[in-house]
Amino acid sequence: MKKYNKQKVCIQGLGFVGSAMAIAVSNAVDDQKKYYFEVVGIDLKSSIGMHRIKSLNAGIFPFGNTDPKLNKFLKKAIKNKNFWASSDNSEFKNAEIILVDIHLDIPFKNNEPKLEMDGFKKAINTIGNNINENCLVIVETTVPPGTCTEIVLPILRECFIKRGLDPQKIKLAHSYERVMPGEEYYDSIINFWRVYSGINEESALACEKFLSKVINTKKYPLTKLSSTLASETSKLLENTYRTVNIAFIAEWTRYAERVGIDLFEVIQAIQRRPTHKNIRYPGIGIGGYCLTKDPAFTPAASKELLKEDLDFPFSKLALRELSKMPLHAVNRMKELLGGNFHNKKILICGVSYRENIGDTRYSPSELIFNEIKKEGGNIDCHDPLVNYWEEVKIRVKKTFPRADNYDGVIFTVPHKQYKELDLSKWLLKNRDVVVLDGFMVWNKNKRDEFRNNGVKLESIGVGNGL
Repeated sequence: MKKYNKQKVCIQGLGFVGSAMAIAVSNAVDDQKKYYFEVVGIDLKSSIGMHRIKSLNAGIFPFGNTDPKLNKFLKKAIKNKNFWASSDNSEFKNAEIILVDIHLDIPFKNNEPKLEMDGFKKAINTIGNNINENCLVIVETTVPPGTCTEIVLPILRECFIKRGLDPQKIKLAHSYERVMPGEEYYDSIINFWRVYSGINEESALACEKFLSKVINTKKYPLTKLSSTLASETSKLLENTYRTVNIAFIAEWTRYAERVGIDLFEVIQAIQRRPTHKNIRYPGIGIGGYCLTKDPAFTPAASKELLKEDLDFPFSKLALRELSKMPLHAVNRMKELLGGNFHNKKILICGVSYRENIGDTRYSPSELIFNEIKKEGGNIDCHDPLVNYWEEVKIRVKKTFPRADNYDGVIFTVPHKQYKELDLSKWLLKNRDVVVLDGFMVWNKNKRDEFRNNGVKLESIGVGNGL
């Protein structure tokens, strides 16, 4: 155990959110540039957890990304002895603040979402068995509505009572993260708006005080909600809205391609109206850890935690529609190849779920890969930020292969490297290859330029030849 001169913060869970959050908190300074906190990141002793711990302690962010600030500030925190990672739960004992950033999945059984909280409960139990009475626990994990009051608080109470501590002194808050991996990964934490709440006023005030030291609240003021239930609901409604918006565009994508218009052009015209700036663009579907599951949390929690038998038809319909979106890209490529994939060689460019980050969780590219393979296609995959695609158990190419090896190429993610690619030059020796832009990697001017040089290029959401 180390002795601390500053306020000690523990981050429970060093995934895509926890690792970045640990770096941001450990670099928080006052007006005299003095550091507020000493931060310890805690993860499991599993192979994945230990990889993250070792990487962070070596000054290497454990996930591929294109934001130079993460490694810069990680190295700075380590140099200043402001941050280290560990698998030792005893680090919780003298923490003054704990951020819960562990993952929480929601499986579907018989097409219905079911809460599986065992792993989450175990993590909270670990906290409850170690923390002191004055510690503030902040849940950042996206959780079903009612989790803080119906699950976290009872566990902490039980642990406090067993340990002879006063359960009335529990401080518990909820403040969901809005981390956006990519080129502004780090800034999405410190330069972005935050919502928070507490189980009581003392908890809420303590949470506000902490967040105000980490986040640039002068430009991005905090929003306090009246209860943790309201805060939990806020995160889920926010992401469900985005999911429904994207699903809504799927049917217009098919329409635009069929009637021969450019849906990007149409949407950009609509976005000129200030009230419609948030309308989404066509693509191959959604992926990642949030939008693919968050719309299912509230329907499940309403029945299992809140005991309210409520229906959420739009949320359910959006998830069903989005699950089919990658298949549209498969069918579009099949048409471009003459109606089948049998013995065709396909290159998928982009296996992460979004641009400029090496996160393959729930990537829509996975369904595209599996479907083309099932239909007899031979597939290679490229991604500048992924070495090994865990979900499909294959090595991913890091450098562009020779284009003359392929019949078709699908660009599924608008990575910066893809946007800068000169298709005309890359395809110089194989003008017969068919290219499908699945996520507006190139705008109309670029498409026209490539086509004028003989490239066979089409785009999702755009009629053939446009």
